[in-house]
Amino acid sequence: MQIIASPLKPKYTALGTNHGKFEILGCYPGYGTTVGNALRRVLLSSLDGAAAKSIKIKGVSHEFSTIPGVMEDVVQIILNLKQVRFNLHGDETVKITLKSKGEGVLTAAQFKTSSDVEVVNPDQIIATITDKKTEFEMEVEVDKGIGYVPVESREREDYEIDVIAIDSIYTPVKRVNYEIENMRVGKRTDYDKVTLEVVTDGSISPVEAFEKSVAILVSQFSSLTEVEGDIPEVKETAVEGKSAKGGSASGGKPKKVTKKKSAKADKEGAAE
Repeated sequence: MQIIASPLKPKYTALGTNHGKFEILGCYPGYGTTVGNALRRVLLSSLDGAAAKSIKIKGVSHEFSTIPGVMEDVVQIILNLKQVRFNLHGDETVKITLKSKGEGVLTAAQFKTSSDVEVVNPDQIIATITDKKTEFEMEVEVDKGIGYVPVESREREDYEIDVIAIDSIYTPVKRVNYEIENMRVGKRTDYDKVTLEVVTDGSISPVEAFEKSVAILVSQFSSLTEVEGDIPEVKETAVEGKSAKGGSASGGKPKKVTKKKSAKADKEGAAE
């Protein structure tokens, strides 16, 4: 049985902070698209990460409110909060708080956190206080998840009064692109070279994201290797035909063929 050649180990090149590319050489003809597309889909949708799941602001009862002395409305504050990336060390939901009094720009660095959670991009702006008499107090719940979770799926959860559930973007990968080029392997020039470019949010490195994606694909496909159910057996049937030496396909001896003399030839023989 012929076996399709496997690609070589991927080569990584860093292109910047949280940005890099992988070169996968020697993919069997046509397999470049299969490999590249599968990795891209898993990288963008199937990796776990941490994000804010709900927000509670003192004096605010719903997301369409405005806060006196604050430039942004609640909708804009929520949008700013969604840009904050977290690293959660554990599987439990964690609460973090942000308190401020007086004018100034509030950033993610001002969150009061525990050892279980880390803010990856502390420079992200949360809100701008324009009145020195304004007191701003906010509580945020951070948890782990996979991919994107819309707010509609959180409506069944029990929240305290004035807690606003929000959409959560858990995926730690921001962008993935891939290109396919032909390359030479031996005498063939139609093998594929895959160049995969990955940008993450900083909570995970491109290499970690790549390795996790490969592990997910291997796990998914390995569960399909054993088929269950009523599987019919394939029976081998002998095919009749002459062999190369003139014998039958079953291995028997060739039959001896005798020619019958014509009646005319018999009479001529008798006359002699």
